[in-house]
Amino acid sequence: MDADTKTEYTTRVSPLPSPLLSLSGLALARLLRNREVTSEQVVDVHIARIREVNGRLNAVVHERFDEARVEAKRADEALRTTPHDELPPFFGVPCTIKETFAFTGLPQTGGLVAHKDFIAQHDAITVTRLRKAGAIPLGITNVSELAMWMECFNKVYGRTNNAYDAARTAGGSSGGEGAIIGAGASPFGLGSDIGGSIRMPAFFNGVFGHKPTGGLIPNSGQFPSAENDALRILATGPLARRAEDLMPLVRILAGPDGEDACCRSMELGDPASVDLRSVTVYHVPDNGRIGVSEDLRAAQRRAVRALALRGARVVTTEIEGFSRSLEIWAATLQAQDSTSFGSRLASGGTFHPGRELLRWALRRSPHTLPAIGLAALEILAKSAPGLQQDFIAEGNALRGQLASLLGERGVLLFPSYSQVAPRHYWPLLFPVQWMYTAIFNALEVPVTQVPLGLDDRGIPLGVQVAARHGNDHVTIAVAMALEEAFGGWIAPKS
Repeated sequence: MDADTKTEYTTRVSPLPSPLLSLSGLALARLLRNREVTSEQVVDVHIARIREVNGRLNAVVHERFDEARVEAKRADEALRTTPHDELPPFFGVPCTIKETFAFTGLPQTGGLVAHKDFIAQHDAITVTRLRKAGAIPLGITNVSELAMWMECFNKVYGRTNNAYDAARTAGGSSGGEGAIIGAGASPFGLGSDIGGSIRMPAFFNGVFGHKPTGGLIPNSGQFPSAENDALRILATGPLARRAEDLMPLVRILAGPDGEDACCRSMELGDPASVDLRSVTVYHVPDNGRIGVSEDLRAAQRRAVRALALRGARVVTTEIEGFSRSLEIWAATLQAQDSTSFGSRLASGGTFHPGRELLRWALRRSPHTLPAIGLAALEILAKSAPGLQQDFIAEGNALRGQLASLLGERGVLLFPSYSQVAPRHYWPLLFPVQWMYTAIFNALEVPVTQVPLGLDDRGIPLGVQVAARHGNDHVTIAVAMALEEAFGGWIAPKS
């Protein structure tokens, strides 16, 4: 790392009460196998951390601490009697799960008041796969209403706060995951992303998040979920405090389950096989429509320099089609998902945004203002079907353009948002800044969110790394290189 890189971002001595709270899931699993620590100890220290921070964050909305301790005791017994090469990769390691995923015996409301009494009767396939990999879930985490807004707030559980500044948003819709991992209380978690719902919470809370290639990981067992070809726009994936967990988690989660019709078997590469000297980094400073703050621009330039020092070829460029990210994403999602957002809000009935807005003004609505607004915009979008087809065609052309540009060893460095985590309610004034993440859902390409240290106020900086379809291992390899250069996740002060 060059001298400028060393001096231009903030580092801190970890304020965490235990060094176990700073380790990756794989590192914790190695300690368990070597009998340097027990699963009970690892689980207990994370439970204690959740109890310490959750009153401020409101990130974990239902805990299962007693069950987790029982599972940890069983794991310790197995560690004493089972050959280590027969144990799954995250055996005895705690984690957290986004509330939209079915988890037997726990609520699955999706942040919708009409669904507040629903209790899941089975595990989502991705939850099953994590548990078979040895992970021990500690609880489920908060979401936006019906998982469709960039702030984590609903009328069932309330608002989740940022791990670094409670006055700022944790992001959405996987905001509970981002906040609890960012606070050091969970090594990794399960999230979903239809417009940035893994990457924005990861960015705002200073951790790693990976939106996989469309169709790589099944979305079965979620509420709400997408339908038809929109299942490739919705992506299930991991958030983690350390980058080394991302690819193993993707491998565990990936593969058809017989239910998600869009999920396909894909050959996954190895991040260790990626030599940065063979990588071309396309540095795209903005989308040509929404300005980006200078602190994020500077952080992205530092990331580019760090990769260049590792031998990567750097090209600064613009992608003209990114200026219409909103139109491309909205048209693509609406055309492929047969159930409208308004219908989901009304639990299958007809949603009347004007009437609901009046109820909201009188404080009688069970819905959040962003949800009402999204339902209204959806109705407006349907009034111009010709334009919708034009934007879908433009999105298809953009997908081909990127595939040709990036090739087998190219990555795109692109801003995560227009600024660092904004204060609560600010996104309502500027509601389309999240197009920086959403465009990649429409294109169905893999993207890894990478932390790049903290600004002078102690708020996380970061960048997105995108690649062509199927090259998840390349974006993760670049994320690991940037973690080495910038330190990755840095624990908040409190």
